[in-house]
Amino acid sequence: MSTVTGPATPARTGGRLADPAVAVVALAVVAVSVGPVVYGALNGFRSNEQIASDPAGLPSPWRLDNYTTVLTNPDFWRYAANSMVVAALTTLVAVGAGVMAAYPLARYRFRLREPLFMVFVLGLLFPLATAIIPLFVLITRDLQLSNTWWGVALPQAAFALPVTVVILRPFLMALPRELEEAALIDGASRLGVFWRIALPLSLPALITVGVLAFVGSWNSYLLPLLLLQGEMRTLPLGVADYSTQYSADTAGVLAFTTVATLPALILFLALQGRIVNGLQGAVKG
Repeated sequence: MSTVTGPATPARTGGRLADPAVAVVALAVVAVSVGPVVYGALNGFRSNEQIASDPAGLPSPWRLDNYTTVLTNPDFWRYAANSMVVAALTTLVAVGAGVMAAYPLARYRFRLREPLFMVFVLGLLFPLATAIIPLFVLITRDLQLSNTWWGVALPQAAFALPVTVVILRPFLMALPRELEEAALIDGASRLGVFWRIALPLSLPALITVGVLAFVGSWNSYLLPLLLLQGEMRTLPLGVADYSTQYSADTAGVLAFTTVATLPALILFLALQGRIVNGLQGAVKG
C-alpha cells in the first residue's frame, strides 16, 4: 500500500526559515535594551582610572565603595522615598479610577458608551509633555499644590488613565455574565458584584496596569522638575543633581544611576508573569 507524501506546508517551512531571523532580531533588541544597563552596573564596580584607561573593560579588581557611598548617602534615600510615595499615589489613583471607569464601559449597555470609550482611546495619543504648561498653571495657581506629592501624582494618574481603561475594559468584558447574574439572584447588589466578583477575577489586569503606572511615575522627570523643589525632589531629579555635582566621578554617577533603576526593575521582573497574563486576557477580551 503506497502512501503519498505531500510537500511541506508553507507555514511550517516559513516558520523554520523565519526562526533564526526572529532570534537574531530578538537578541539585537535585548542587547540594545539591556546593554547600557549592564554597562552602567559593571562600571559602578570600577574606579575612574579604570574607566578612563579601558572604558569597555571588566572590573579588575571589583570595588564596592561606589555603591556603598550611594547607599549611605541620606540624599539618595530622601529622593527614593519621595519617588516611592509619588509612584504609590499615582498607581492607587490611576488603578482605582481606571477600574471604576472601565467596569461600566464593559458590563453595562447605555447610550454613547462607545464614543465615551473612544475618548480614553484618543487619550493615548497625547503625552504629558503636550499639556505641561497648562498643568503647571493649574497645579501652582489654581490648586495650590506646587511642591507637593499630590501635585505630581494627580496629573500623572490622569495621563495613566487612558491606558488603564483600554487594558481593563476588554478584560472585564470577558468575565462570564453567568457569575454576575447568579450573584444578583442571590441578593448581591451591583456594587457587591463589582467588589466581590469583578475585582478579584480581574486581578491580573489590575496588577498589569498598576505596574505600568508605577514604573511610568518612577521614571517621570519633566513634571517633577517643574513642580518639586528642595527636599521634595524625586529620584530622577536626584540622579540629575548628583551627575551635575559629581560630574568628574564617572563611576560614582554610574553607581547612583544603577541603584536608582533597581526598584522599578525588580518590581517589573517580579510581576512579569502576571503582567503577561493580564495583557493576554485583555487581548482575548
